[in-house]
Amino acid sequence: MKWVYLVAGIALYVKMLVMPNPMAEMVDLSIVESVVLDSGVPNAVSGIIFRNRLYDTIFEVVVFTLAVMGVRFLMSNDEPLNVIYQFNDQPSIVLAQLGATIAALVSIELAIRGHLSPGGGFAAGVAGGTAIGLIAITSPSEWMQKIYQRWHASTWEKISVLIFIVLAVITLVGLELPLGQTGTLLSGGIIPILNILVAIKVALGSWAVILIFIRYRGLL
Repeated sequence: MKWVYLVAGIALYVKMLVMPNPMAEMVDLSIVESVVLDSGVPNAVSGIIFRNRLYDTIFEVVVFTLAVMGVRFLMSNDEPLNVIYQFNDQPSIVLAQLGATIAALVSIELAIRGHLSPGGGFAAGVAGGTAIGLIAITSPSEWMQKIYQRWHASTWEKISVLIFIVLAVITLVGLELPLGQTGTLLSGGIIPILNILVAIKVALGSWAVILIFIRYRGLL
């Protein structure tokens, strides 16, 4: 087998020396510009994630969903703790709530305009989860749990995943919305909608994980 590996290595080396580099013929073609033209959004990263690599993004969303389910499964046999460690001093509470407000506004901005500027659904979801985490460490856990149940956050999380998968499959089939004028808010076809759905999914999933860790570990 060592000889096989050696021959394969030599063949690969010869191939790199002899075969022409296909990228050399694309010097005048900007990949970023081609992605922007193809997706209709100035943010080439969003164009790649939600168009060129949409198949991979579907499974990234599914993996995050499985991670949330895994946390629930691993903690299901644990006993809830009676002592919850949170901020008690007023300055820390004010700063945490101020940070949560800023993070929430950033989350909304990234979700709505993520296809026009650096950002997107995953970044918006992380910002939203950060806002929820900052509120959780300064508020009673029972109050956070009641809000989570009152607004049926778990149900909305699942709905956002299902809608994302359906829209992504429709896009992969070839049915797309009009791209609109590049650089405007209503541009990029389905990309802005997918951005918002991912943001909702990540934020609500983070909320669920935060509540579980507070309940069974007493801290974040």
